[in-house]
Amino acid sequence: MSTQPPAAKAATGPTDPSRRRGLLTALGGLGSLGATALIGCGGGGTTASSTDTSGTLSLDDDTEEGLTKILAAAATCTVAATETEGPYPLRAILANTTMVRADLTEGKTGVPLTLRIKLVDVNNACAAIAGAWVYIWHCDKDGLYSGYDASNNAGQANLTYLRGIQQSDSNGLVTFKTVYPGWYAGRITHVHCMVFLAGTTLSSTSASMATTQFAFPLATTATVYGSTLYSKGQNTSVTSFAADNVFSDGTSTEMLALSGSVKSGYVGGIVLGIDQTASNGGGGSDPGPTPPGTPPTPPGPPPIG
Repeated sequence: MSTQPPAAKAATGPTDPSRRRGLLTALGGLGSLGATALIGCGGGGTTASSTDTSGTLSLDDDTEEGLTKILAAAATCTVAATETEGPYPLRAILANTTMVRADLTEGKTGVPLTLRIKLVDVNNACAAIAGAWVYIWHCDKDGLYSGYDASNNAGQANLTYLRGIQQSDSNGLVTFKTVYPGWYAGRITHVHCMVFLAGTTLSSTSASMATTQFAFPLATTATVYGSTLYSKGQNTSVTSFAADNVFSDGTSTEMLALSGSVKSGYVGGIVLGIDQTASNGGGGSDPGPTPPGTPPTPPGPPPIG
């Protein structure tokens, strides 16, 4: 297992103008499950434990069983395109060991979401990849990103909510506790994900071997946004995947399989087939939570405390 350097460097954003490049693969068939995947969420049963680098994330038996089923549903490896990091990756936190954690919420409210990602090696019969670093981040229920003070994202500098890093276990698994993302002008609902080779010493300049984004079934998102927790209501900016600048060319290999309810929360999962010979940092642009066509204000080096 690698160790982290003692301090983070300044955050850097993507510079490659190509929106999709490099190779990332995901097991086929998962996206077709959509919101109809047969997953238990909440409910009765005793508590099971899913151990990760940051300690132990307690999951009830129904959730654990549901997550296991959802990841077992896909049978083949399918190549998927790389996505942009977007304007708010907050790469400075990659060197901060306190960000290796399963619970990303930091007190943020919203519909609970337990998200499991499985990494498999496409060059080795889709065997599980152990020891790889997985970094995910997304906006809160109101469409704000932590760590930046920019147009339409004011007051979020020095914060780290809804971001976290995990190291995959012997089964290639990482599990995060978070909330269902909200939306902002210019984008449909999504979660960002970067994967780094096992043995990588993480820093703000580390090159990922996979950079992607996860999409959410539209029907589930509409249900969530119809709840009183999401005061912005439905996404009036981007109403379809075809109109989204990232997912317009398809979501079949990036779609999370979800099940649950607003009341009990949701569980979701995806299996990512990784080409461990690839290296990329993401490419292209993401309008971020700003009016379309207005570039975000470049932030200074955000603190990592």
